[in-house]
Amino acid sequence: MERRLLFDKSISDLVKERKSVRTYDEGKHISEEIINRLNSYIDNLQGPFQAKVRFKIIKTKESATKRGFGTYGVIKGADTYIGAVVEKGYMALENLGYEMEELILYATSLGLGTCWMGGTFNKSGFAKAMEVRENEIFTIITPIGYKSEEVRIVDKLFSKGKGDRRKEWVELFFLKDFFTPLDKDSDIGEMNEVFENLRLSPSALNKQPWRVVLDGKKVHFFKVGKQSQAEKDTHLDLSEVDMGIALCHFNLTCKEKGIEGSFVREILKLDGVPKNVEYLITWVKK
Repeated sequence: MERRLLFDKSISDLVKERKSVRTYDEGKHISEEIINRLNSYIDNLQGPFQAKVRFKIIKTKESATKRGFGTYGVIKGADTYIGAVVEKGYMALENLGYEMEELILYATSLGLGTCWMGGTFNKSGFAKAMEVRENEIFTIITPIGYKSEEVRIVDKLFSKGKGDRRKEWVELFFLKDFFTPLDKDSDIGEMNEVFENLRLSPSALNKQPWRVVLDGKKVHFFKVGKQSQAEKDTHLDLSEVDMGIALCHFNLTCKEKGIEGSFVREILKLDGVPKNVEYLITWVKK
């Protein structure tokens, strides 16, 4: 089947190329042409779920390390950011993660560096710039720019940590139920590349909260970290954003390979589901 590239490079190449950039070249600024291309892409972004995501490219005249635009000293040299908010609702944070990761992959294809930053920004300069509304959740930003040749201590600390490590297939992927793990040598045909790109998805603290069960033409997605309804009502769960990132890698790779399918919510009963794991969504191949 002929591959249909969504960007100038394949999804697999971009997934491997994208790395978190924390130190940016202060002397190399993003051109208006690139900003316009990003805004044009934003205008056409559409995740798989209904929750409306709103993006804004924020240019700061002051260093983000100064008061008001704090990034906790992690980011240096960036004067341009992309903020993203999502309306509260069903699969809201998943849709936010999906659309932001697609935009980050597009930025990567343009030669830009990025770095996922998740947290509470409601009292920051970023929140003021985003003009966050009462029915919106603001929990994600990324700097954008060109990577500096400078290597700071913070860069070394993250590179020595778990930032670029990923779990093995047998920890993440299963066949038909949770008793039968898949390994990278499993014969799953055209889905092999799809699952590998899913495995390489970034996540907060590299926790990789997704667990995936391949069941014929269906792929069931589960999330580690089961919450009570009370916890869901009062606590912002960034692993839901991580799930959206994973769904993005999965779905974009399928689209590029010409594998058609859609996400549906099922009443699902599978054997061996761990107690701390909850069902999220199913992708069904057409």
